[in-house]
Amino acid sequence: MNTVFALVDCNNFYASCERLFKPELEGKPVVVLSNNDGCIIARSNEAKALGIPMGAPYFKNRALIEKHNVYVFSSNYALYGDLSHRVMSILQQMEPEVEVYSIDEAFIRLPETHIAGADLRSHALFLRKKIKQYVGIPVSIGIGPTKTLAKIANRIAKKDASCRGVLDLTSCDDMDTLLAEIPVGDIWGIGRRNGEKLNRQKIFTALDLKNSDDEWIREHLTVVGLRTVMELRGTPCIPIDHEPVPRKSVVCSRSFRKPVFLVKDLGEAVSSYVSVAAEKIRNESLVAANLHVFLRTNRHRKNLPQHSDSLMVSLEPPTSSTPVLIRAALQGLKKIYKKNFSYQKAGVMLTELTSSTMRQQNLFQPLPKNNGAVMEALDQINSRWGRNTVQYASSGLDKPWCMSQEHKSPAYTTRWDELPVVKAFCNTKKAPDNE
Repeated sequence: MNTVFALVDCNNFYASCERLFKPELEGKPVVVLSNNDGCIIARSNEAKALGIPMGAPYFKNRALIEKHNVYVFSSNYALYGDLSHRVMSILQQMEPEVEVYSIDEAFIRLPETHIAGADLRSHALFLRKKIKQYVGIPVSIGIGPTKTLAKIANRIAKKDASCRGVLDLTSCDDMDTLLAEIPVGDIWGIGRRNGEKLNRQKIFTALDLKNSDDEWIREHLTVVGLRTVMELRGTPCIPIDHEPVPRKSVVCSRSFRKPVFLVKDLGEAVSSYVSVAAEKIRNESLVAANLHVFLRTNRHRKNLPQHSDSLMVSLEPPTSSTPVLIRAALQGLKKIYKKNFSYQKAGVMLTELTSSTMRQQNLFQPLPKNNGAVMEALDQINSRWGRNTVQYASSGLDKPWCMSQEHKSPAYTTRWDELPVVKAFCNTKKAPDNE
């Protein structure tokens, strides 16, 4: 065995982030809500034990939440993103090969110097301890000869307290017994639909899939499914991805706190969303060839008139300039907006993204005015002092359309005015001479 993979996964990440600056919540049930405090998108173990379902509407579970004194937080993505970056930075400092898979997960390939049985577990426990010490976020680590098996190991490490947050499958003596306990739909890369398809073929567990016919898997789950089967057999087929796949598109949209009727308010919202999307593609040195603007009413309010529409605006040449993108979005918005409708949501999407260093020029149009220095200065100011420190006037100031976040915690790590304050008390009483 020359390769060993590990999956590092932050435990109940959003809930753990909220607890970090409120240690009195340790051991208490915590839930985090989606945009506009709509649905439950994260739960602590204590909240799961109460039977609070994932993805359920908050208002339908309010009685259960209040009955058990569950602590409720609005989503605070600036805080979660910053703490995620800190966790990943520690991994990248301590490990030579790291693939950031999601906001709370990372694969690492352990160097051959650690491939020595017990050393793997002790090394993983060391990583876990350092992340907890430096950031305060608890993690679970699964180790296996393939990424798929490392995923399974991580899943077990999270659920089984006897693992102490770490499970090493490279030293497992009876892998088949373990795989027989894993539902096939829970395997990384299979999903619900393929799981149902496999169940119809009497393939119910990871062990069944491991022993399935290769030709049938290739025919019905393509070569991607066959790779998963090979990984279950211990053959690495999915390497560490050192470079993230370039974005194909960027979407920024929000539901409004209350219905919006005026095109002026819709324009402010769209301008704000464009600013966020433009900053994202600039950070990745990309430009967009198309901008899509869309809006819709509340489809659940059947008693109200309904309207939903979208429009694509071509950008010639491709750009990441915020003012150019705002101008295009507002022009598109005016074409799809209709009076006397109660709009619930609007948004923008940038597509046909390409590298800013390889953009196609137009022979029959003059080169656009280069405002790259202005955009760079804008991004640097907002990065240092917080988003919207400097913004375009078209985004508005009062923002009555802004989404509801009644339970939002402070931006403890990204805004100077919301940094946690520690009060220190000094005992000025003089100690006796004999002390």
